[in-house]
Amino acid sequence: MLIRFLRQGLAPLGLAVLAGCQGLPSSPLTTLGEDPLASAPPIERGLDAEGLATLLTAELSGQRGDYRRATLGYLAMTERYDSPRLAERATLAARFSHDPMLLEDAVQRWNELDPTAEAPLRLLAGLALQRGDWVTALDRRLALVAQGIHAELALFAELALEAGVDPLPLRQRLGDYLENEGRETSPHYHDAALAMAIFETATGQRQQAERRLDRLARDHSELPELWLTRARLALESGNPRQARNAANRGLEISPGDPRFLLLLAQAELELGNVGAAERHTSTLLDEHVGDENLRLSLARLYLEDGHLEAARRLLLPMVSGDQTPPAAFHLLGLIAEEEGETDNALLYYRQVAPGNDFLRARLRAARMLIEDNRLLDARAFLRIERLRHESRFSELVALEVELLDEAGLAAEATTLLDRELARTPNDEPLLYLRAMRAWENGNLEAMERDLGRIIEANPDHATALNALGYTLADLGIEDRLDEARQLVERAYELEPGNAAIMDSLGWVYYRLGEPERALPWLERAYAAMPDQEVAAHLIEVLWTLDRRDDARRLFEEARQRFEPHPRLDELLERIPEMAADTP
Repeated sequence: MLIRFLRQGLAPLGLAVLAGCQGLPSSPLTTLGEDPLASAPPIERGLDAEGLATLLTAELSGQRGDYRRATLGYLAMTERYDSPRLAERATLAARFSHDPMLLEDAVQRWNELDPTAEAPLRLLAGLALQRGDWVTALDRRLALVAQGIHAELALFAELALEAGVDPLPLRQRLGDYLENEGRETSPHYHDAALAMAIFETATGQRQQAERRLDRLARDHSELPELWLTRARLALESGNPRQARNAANRGLEISPGDPRFLLLLAQAELELGNVGAAERHTSTLLDEHVGDENLRLSLARLYLEDGHLEAARRLLLPMVSGDQTPPAAFHLLGLIAEEEGETDNALLYYRQVAPGNDFLRARLRAARMLIEDNRLLDARAFLRIERLRHESRFSELVALEVELLDEAGLAAEATTLLDRELARTPNDEPLLYLRAMRAWENGNLEAMERDLGRIIEANPDHATALNALGYTLADLGIEDRLDEARQLVERAYELEPGNAAIMDSLGWVYYRLGEPERALPWLERAYAAMPDQEVAAHLIEVLWTLDRRDDARRLFEEARQRFEPHPRLDELLERIPEMAADTP
């Protein structure tokens, strides 16, 4: 049995150069103390007494920072007045409510009232991406295209592949659009065609993609994006010479474009021409003097292809000053480790300052020592780091516990955790960690004791409330189901936008024998956080409500989506009929 609120593992650093993911547009008001609704459109005349009272309540709630209540007030007003401006105001309030489902409700309403408006469509596309629903996100973008708006479909396709999304449903949906609605004369047809070529290549339709790109080259050879796509696809298909030719053609159209210089460097590296690659990266750096992020990305590129010296040459100038980025020390540590220079690597890892790379560097250093049969040195290193960085004490203890567990030394991990908690008995992260380890070992009493200590000291600890409530419900302890409900409902009051808590709430109601009440909570949870445990809960409730076809359909979809799928396998063991009419 898996629980999403269990402690997260610490994964080693990957060296791939990743592109940024598009999310919701940032709010124009971020200064503390400013009214986030100050830039909202004004409410116009025409209100009756009841409408005025509702509006005033919403306005006052927003001024007091109760954005959830403000949103609900504005949404209620839209039901009476069908005003897009009210829905827009509800959306602005919902963005500060920390409830993604409420935000989606507000944006949906805005879109219903003003279907041609660009902003709600973009917001809905971003929200769909956040919950992992790429097909819906594509539909939202295609709705933008239908309005004559550039929807960045090629970039969307690249992001989908980087995220590991199955490209086949996206290719099919885009193919339907191009066949039925796409027009080569439309202003953004080329963007859709480029996206389609990317999906075709990813699904093995290389020849179709090449023909599509050839047609675009005849009519739109001036487009840098065309040659950018051709170069990237050539690299992905293992044809660096073709990639180099396409990148050079792109540079002719768009001289100095850093994207083509980077692709040229990648192509030359694939061809083994390290010197040529370094010339291109030098040009990039000359044009972007002082851009440390670019230098770090280029160093990662060389590391990915195993060119350690070239990566080191990029990084060493960064460590000569007083403001060395932590990532530079981290990458130099990786290089030293790869070359077998354990002690030098350790020195670099220790210089990584608190930030995004801090724990990854300590994890890598400790694992390196353990792999070198120096477990005692690894533990001494982590102990010293706890003394040096008191603000990261709990995380460093948790890291050592995890490494000991990985090494098969669970008893020593338990001893360490008990010892540190004896010194700092109110350390909430460590109490939570010990509670989750007790749960994994089937010791409900110990788990409840530590979670209870957290809740006693901090009644607003939503994670602990949810963990205890969910566990009591999942174990089906009948005389404690009402207690479980109270715990999870309290957690939801504290974090109404937390999908894991929504799932827990639905599961508690189901255990209480109220599947109709459970269903909307589980549907909301699965929409916001599509994982197999939530899917298993939702499937079981649908089955109980005699919606067998819906349950089987979701079961098959989830089996294809999640691998491995132990929760679904366990569900099938309990309900063998679930397999009927499924492959």
